Amino acid sequence: DPVPRCDACGGIVRPDIVLYEEPLDDDVFERAEREVREADVMIVGGSSLVVNPAAWLVRRFGGKHLIIINYSETPYDAFAEFVIRDSVGKVLGEIAK
Repeated sequence: DPVPRCDACGGIVRPDIVLYEEPLDDDVFERAEREVREADVMIVGGSSLVVNPAAWLVRRFGGKHLIIINYSETPYDAFAEFVIRDSVGKVLGEIAK
């Protein structure tokens, strides 16, 4: 797809995402930590779980059912109830059927 541009000035429209090596919004990350601590189930999809601070969220998980969907091993596989070695899109697509 072409790069999205502003209709008014023609400048590149920045996506509403955090790019690699950019800081995370503190309020958003604190809310994520709180939600993860209170969750019963956590599904991690398509992450090596080696890039922090996002990978730290798995350490904050307070529930019983950790599910990891990833092609390769992660440092948290031993703590997961289920580890699925496949494409996250494929697995979630099958679940959605």
